[in-house]
Amino acid sequence: MNTTRAMTALALGGFGIGTTEFATMGLLPQIAATFDIPDYEAGHAISLYAAGVVVGAPLIAVLGAKLPRKGMLIGLMLAVALGNGLSVVAQDKTMLLLSRFVAGLPHGAFFGIAAVVAATLVAPERRGTAVARVMVGLTVANLVGVPLATAAGQQIGWRTAYLSVSVIGVMTALAIAAWVPRVPLDADASMKGEVRAFRRPTVWFAIFTGMIGFGGMFAVYSYVAPLTTEVAGLPAGVVPWMLAVFGLGMTLGATFGGRFVDRSAMGSVFGGLVAVCVILVLFGFTATMPVFLFGLLFLLGFVIQVLAAALQIRLMDASPDAPVLASSSNHSSLNVANGAGAWLGGLAIAAGWGYVSTAWVGVGLSLAGLAVAVASVLYERRALDRETTNHTMAMTSAAMTTVDTHPR
Repeated sequence: MNTTRAMTALALGGFGIGTTEFATMGLLPQIAATFDIPDYEAGHAISLYAAGVVVGAPLIAVLGAKLPRKGMLIGLMLAVALGNGLSVVAQDKTMLLLSRFVAGLPHGAFFGIAAVVAATLVAPERRGTAVARVMVGLTVANLVGVPLATAAGQQIGWRTAYLSVSVIGVMTALAIAAWVPRVPLDADASMKGEVRAFRRPTVWFAIFTGMIGFGGMFAVYSYVAPLTTEVAGLPAGVVPWMLAVFGLGMTLGATFGGRFVDRSAMGSVFGGLVAVCVILVLFGFTATMPVFLFGLLFLLGFVIQVLAAALQIRLMDASPDAPVLASSSNHSSLNVANGAGAWLGGLAIAAGWGYVSTAWVGVGLSLAGLAVAVASVLYERRALDRETTNHTMAMTSAAMTTVDTHPR
């Protein structure tokens, strides 16, 4: 088994998905111009893609519980190719929104299954690094794919971005078929078993942490194009470079951040959310200055990638008997954050508060996510205390019974 080639195939899928998810944000002005709608209304394409992820991830994970994981990965990448092909031929706003929803359906399930497969290819203590490597494809998409797609979209037309992703989807399906080994299914795998994951409060705490906390990043990043041109006063040609800087931060976060997650997943969650809050506060005060805009986007990309890997491992640990659903749910939660962040940021802009107001929307969401993470730790401590108390009482009762049944 060649682990490097298998990881490369999975990362290629992440590259295609990352390109289609984030390129829309850099092409909002061009999409808006095509359909003669305002930027914030074109942002609904981001929200509909996110809705597809939210619906598709748990649904596909449950329905595919007993299907071969390698075959699932191939099918999901072909679905990515189909959804983006529909986006290429969209002739009106409604068709574009529908196609973005379809394109989003396989997103979370692919990353969820890919993370589980990657974790089986390495030693247990290296799972954080393995999951981060799968996500490298998504981060390289932000470093290379999204800027190139944005530049091509500005010069040739935004449809070229989605066409390129369709091609990548087919290429990934072929690479997975050739390089990824077959992973044996758990004999106890079932739809009912996957659904049981949602009975655990710790799973919901992790989901809501990502769902709310990540919204802070998306509230800002969704409007990176107008922030660059209208707030920082830079030409439209700089937007791809802004996206590349963010992607560089994500790539380095995926490359080195897995080490933090290997040491402490929950510590990385707390550290990541605090760092996002600090970055967005600075963003709110300095977004008009290009140097700070570049630097803060880089830092935001780095921290967000560490946080994503930490939440992925957190969910897999919280539901060891249903790892695919738990892992896929992480991407559902992050895309709820995607849609909600873009929507709430759009509300602030539509209210006349300006594009910089998205930073303060982001601070509020990140702080709320941090509060959920704190609540999850408190809940676990209380649950552990109750378990310890119950165990002690049971042992004491057993000892007393033993004494009673053996009188002197």
